[in-house]
Amino acid sequence: MIKGERLTEGIFPNRAEAGRRLAESLSAYRGCDDAIVLGLPRGGVPVAYEVARQLGLPLDVFVVRKLGVPGYEELAMGAIASGNVSVLNQDVMRALPNPEAILEVVMAQEKVELERREARYRQDEPAPVLRGRIVILVDDGLATGATMRAAAAALRKQGVAKIVVAVPVGAPETCQELALEVDEMFCAVMPAFFHGVGQFYEDFSQTTDEEVRELLAKARDGKRQNDEAGDSVI
Repeated sequence: MIKGERLTEGIFPNRAEAGRRLAESLSAYRGCDDAIVLGLPRGGVPVAYEVARQLGLPLDVFVVRKLGVPGYEELAMGAIASGNVSVLNQDVMRALPNPEAILEVVMAQEKVELERREARYRQDEPAPVLRGRIVILVDDGLATGATMRAAAAALRKQGVAKIVVAVPVGAPETCQELALEVDEMFCAVMPAFFHGVGQFYEDFSQTTDEEVRELLAKARDGKRQNDEAGDSVI
């Protein structure tokens, strides 16, 4: 079941405004002690930042790297994700000659990039413990949904209590299919004619690594200030 506004059209000024609007549909999770918002970098993080801020929840990233077949990189053997979790597409693996050797090379390459991104984004902050928590997984939109599916599968392996996928816009068929694979699905805009996520943003400029790092640092600082304020009241 897909929740939220489910509008058939709409354009967001930017990712921040999309996040604020998306947060309105997620009000049931406001202040939930065991919930966390995870943004898919890079474009999903500005959206996730606003969702986390509006709901008073912690924010982090969930990095996913596709394991593309060499020479046919759009064809995915699987994916690796934060927490040293891998998900494999067995149908693709069976069609490859020497799949184990190919997988080993590609996984080693993508693991380096995944670790580089995590180190840059978190700035030595430890990764959050996700087991047993409600995870609100956010991106700036869904086209094919391949990255989001990989992220959801990886989170299942980490033993999270509940996976909630939330996006401002998505292809209707992708949102409907993904809704069957996660616990809750929120998609604010599901246009009848979907050509790409960018067509539903006035400003869809590329999010940089530095912007991701700054938003995560800002979210951590805000959480510390709120925690300290709460302690002083007690």
